[in-house]
Amino acid sequence: MKFCWSTIEVNNMEESLKFYQEVVGLTMNQRYEGSPGVEIAFLGAGETKVELVYKAANSKVNIGPDISLGFEVNSVDEMMAFVKGKGLAIHSGPFQPNPYVKFFFVSDPNGLKIQFVENRK
Repeated sequence: MKFCWSTIEVNNMEESLKFYQEVVGLTMNQRYEGSPGVEIAFLGAGETKVELVYKAANSKVNIGPDISLGFEVNSVDEMMAFVKGKGLAIHSGPFQPNPYVKFFFVSDPNGLKIQFVENRK
């Protein structure tokens, strides 16, 4: 079995696309109307894929506080500076629970926690 992607229902497609493309660094693969009032976009490559779904009939997406998506970065310190430069607040961190990993969280435009992780050798 192979993992395909994570699906995120979004409040605003344009805002979400901007975040996942400009901050996370995912590239757009597909964007189309799934059915009337439903727009779908696939981002990412290889084993890192995210599906964004906007439903016009859904006025507010409700994402639980205990869910996060993690993305590996080369440097947590550089990514924190990049995120702050984009005008985003740090949700929490940085944390370093052991010498081999360091991470922090931001929130995407829908309230989903995004974790940026530096794996240290």
